[in-house]
Amino acid sequence: MSNDLLGNLALARARQALEASGLANDGPMVRAHSTRNEVFLSDDYAIRLNRQPNERLRREAKLCHALPKRPWTPTVVAYGGGVGSDYLIVERREGSPLSRWWPDMRTSQRREAIAQLASCLRELHEIRSPASLPTIAKPPHMLRSGLQPTGPLWRGVTALRRNRFVDADVLSLIESKLRRAEEALPEIDGNQLIHGDLSFENILWDGSTITGLLDFEWCRGGPADLDLDVLLRFCAIPKGHVAEDYEGATSAQDYVDVPMWLAAAYPDLFSHQQLAQRLFLFALSFEVAATLASPPERPRADLPRLHPYNRLTNLVATGGHITAALQSIGIEARLSH
Repeated sequence: MSNDLLGNLALARARQALEASGLANDGPMVRAHSTRNEVFLSDDYAIRLNRQPNERLRREAKLCHALPKRPWTPTVVAYGGGVGSDYLIVERREGSPLSRWWPDMRTSQRREAIAQLASCLRELHEIRSPASLPTIAKPPHMLRSGLQPTGPLWRGVTALRRNRFVDADVLSLIESKLRRAEEALPEIDGNQLIHGDLSFENILWDGSTITGLLDFEWCRGGPADLDLDVLLRFCAIPKGHVAEDYEGATSAQDYVDVPMWLAAAYPDLFSHQQLAQRLFLFALSFEVAATLASPPERPRADLPRLHPYNRLTNLVATGGHITAALQSIGIEARLSH
């Protein structure tokens, strides 16, 4: 099936969602970049459609209704559909993804954007997770709330052993570092909300102000520094997250000061005495899950540089993006001992 036909079918689904919600569906719409959903923008609405059988947008709609009204919280207009066809319609805000603005912003503008982001995050992290919020079947990090949160991660490492292209020495190093680091995370309190997918693609900016945080489908209860792991990963490999039309203008070098600025604006996010070990566990749980989802099918040397298995190997060997980010703000990572 051609890309044009697929695009037309997706557009038809977006118009059907508007019609089913009693909203005008005959105006102009443009498709927006998304790695997981079909997303269209009309003059007034952002329409997201989920083609996976998990109803995650229905869950997100219920979560957004429970959020207090803040300038950055989404305004849900409608949601519906069934398994494999759920949709979410939110009020469209002024602005576009911060990552699109970032290459051309002055240093003072960038720092102001991070100060505003810190304010949004502090407010989000003070919100209690709704008791009725459904759990996410497969969150991007292989961790669970409560005691012994690394149980799923250990099972993931065991599953990696079944892949003949995963090196035994890498697995031994993973297990060794996991044993040493997990004391930094004896329990996960699932009562504090985190965004769960905090990249600059999901921050709406109008040139001077953050007008919204987007895509709360991974929002769940968890420790605040789990959001820090996601953001640091984006800053290290922004080209892996942005839309193709400005990927060429996107450079990791433009993001090297973000950890320092964020630490200055939101010091509590960096205050845990074992922050490096915690971030290593978060990153490890993410990369193990990603490697299981896209397992290596040939030797590591023949894989793309940013294949999850290469990222995983780099993480356990050098500390990856965590070491560089923490050193930039004067925190010694201590991940290699």
